[in-house]
Amino acid sequence: MSAPLDDTGLPPGTTGVVTIDLDLLAKNWRALSTLVAPAECAAVVKADAYGLGASHCIPALVRAGCGSFFVATLAEAEEARRLAPDATLYVLDGLLPGAAPALAAIGAIPVLSSQLEIRAYSEFARATGLRPAAALHVCSGLNRLGLTAGDVEALALAPERLGGLDVRLVMSHLASADNADDPMNEAQHAEFEHLRALLPAVRASLSASDGMMLGSPFHFELARPGYALYGGQPSRMRRAPVEPVVSVHARILQIRDVPEGGRVGYSGIWRAAQPSRIATIAAGYADGIPRSASAGNAASGGKVAIGGQVAPIVGRVSMDLITVDVTALPPGSVQPGGWAELVGPAITLEEAGAAAGTIGYEILTRLGRRFHRVYQGGS
Repeated sequence: MSAPLDDTGLPPGTTGVVTIDLDLLAKNWRALSTLVAPAECAAVVKADAYGLGASHCIPALVRAGCGSFFVATLAEAEEARRLAPDATLYVLDGLLPGAAPALAAIGAIPVLSSQLEIRAYSEFARATGLRPAAALHVCSGLNRLGLTAGDVEALALAPERLGGLDVRLVMSHLASADNADDPMNEAQHAEFEHLRALLPAVRASLSASDGMMLGSPFHFELARPGYALYGGQPSRMRRAPVEPVVSVHARILQIRDVPEGGRVGYSGIWRAAQPSRIATIAAGYADGIPRSASAGNAASGGKVAIGGQVAPIVGRVSMDLITVDVTALPPGSVQPGGWAELVGPAITLEEAGAAAGTIGYEILTRLGRRFHRVYQGGS
């Protein structure tokens, strides 16, 4: 059952609260580090630590012992460097035009995914006399970013193209690791082994959160969890040894009685089949609740929990509000000014995502900035 939200000390007018447990974040990293040992366990903190606040999460992870971080952009790398002065930083978006001096200045490692990027960074190295660190991303089957097999073979025939670069890591990314039975996992593993053998003999990384659950052959020398760090369960078949880090609550604004046949919300997509009690809650798609969590009479949608009891969203999710059918909840258990759990012990990230036809990753990273952040632990 959900613990009631302690709203002591919240700013006046707070409509929603995102609570982040930094001690659990550190505990999750340690558990994942044990899982992949002797490989190193990094931490993916892109997108403001998946929306939970890099300025709080990165220091907590450093104190836990994490020494390597992955971000997406140069700006994220600059923030991470301020927060983790001694860490190894990898930039997944690679080398964008004009970014080489800034990357080198902070000692961040761009993940190079094309011949063009390799050529540009090698030219920068020659022009400056520096030997900047770089990582190479090879495409093992996802067909998103990464050097093709032809690119890798060309580099193997002309290794001088990497001249001036200190290649530290070869990496790739799995497409279907959330499904342990998908044969694409083994196919990508084999392709990665083939391609990395043609490149400099450095550390290798194939697995993010879901890939870590496929077993030690997929761990190589470096694993890079993101979603699992924050308590998400990335694999549909194998549970990660982590606990939820985040809970989300929104304020109940009003309770109203709706007569049989009464319509609720935009377009009236939900009609009361019986006299009903409807709670209006201060959360909407501006706060990260997907509009696809809306529900008419013939469709299931999102849910909330009030006092540990689950109640369905009915009608359209709007920008600032959702409406919930609380008819089945005990009289008096739902009060204006109280709180509804959107994510937490009763509504997991995975359940919130599935109810909206999406994934927990999207729920987590889209949490809006209007909700007040409360950080626990981390000292």
